[in-house]
Amino acid sequence: MYVKIAVLTDSTAYIPASIRDQWNVHMVPLNVSFGNESYREEIDLTTDEFYEMIRDAKDLPKTSQPSIGALTSIYEELAKDYDAVISIHLSSGISGTYQSAVAAGNMVEDLEVYPYDSEISAMAQGHYVLEAAAMAEQRASVEEILARLDEMKQSIRAYFMVDDLSNLHRGGRLNGAQVLVGSMLQVKPLLHFVDKKIVPFEKIRTKKRALNRIQDLFAKDADTGVPIKATVIHAQRQQDAEKFKQELEAKYDNAEVSISYFGPVIGTHLGEGAIGLAWYKK
Repeated sequence: MYVKIAVLTDSTAYIPASIRDQWNVHMVPLNVSFGNESYREEIDLTTDEFYEMIRDAKDLPKTSQPSIGALTSIYEELAKDYDAVISIHLSSGISGTYQSAVAAGNMVEDLEVYPYDSEISAMAQGHYVLEAAAMAEQRASVEEILARLDEMKQSIRAYFMVDDLSNLHRGGRLNGAQVLVGSMLQVKPLLHFVDKKIVPFEKIRTKKRALNRIQDLFAKDADTGVPIKATVIHAQRQQDAEKFKQELEAKYDNAEVSISYFGPVIGTHLGEGAIGLAWYKK
């Protein structure tokens, strides 16, 4: 019997609304708060507006996951048209969103909820979502989709450089003992996800060297000639991102490269100027 499957993610995948609509992807927003004002990212607050606000803010905004109630009501809405939902969320090591999805899923009747911990965020998380959506459209089963996501997890990689570590430290997303004295030495640390958490990968002196190092890491997979999907992700550095994309495309005809962004919630922790690359083997 055919099971009609919905695909849901949260706003931190930063998949543009036009692409979500194209692939019939549903989204629940996370929130960012400046003082007493709370905004649902991607709905009440655009990325450009957010970076303008944070430049003028005295304190770092607070970020929060969707409530169990918000997720429950979305699941109940989906239950009217679907039999199951694959609910793909940012890493449980940096947010409680995945746990909220588990709790909400247990409260809903008439819909089988399959929460999935991407163990990562931003468009790396988005890659899982779009893969699941394409498979759902092809009438793949829940088991087939989840197996493919687990397979992707073996090859998905993401490295990013932050201009300034203070946001990550202040937001508690980077262990205090690991905070490199970056600003004093003008170090551009490369970070990645390990065991669901953001940790330093290497200390690098300049932005140019950091991007070259990311390209070296990418080459280990791209040089094998296998088809690769990659995304350059940036926080208000569109020109740098375009240039990086062009360099990768010129070098690797087996790589399909797109550009995405760090929106408000992830941008709160990484800060303006962050740039990274996420990829996986197709």
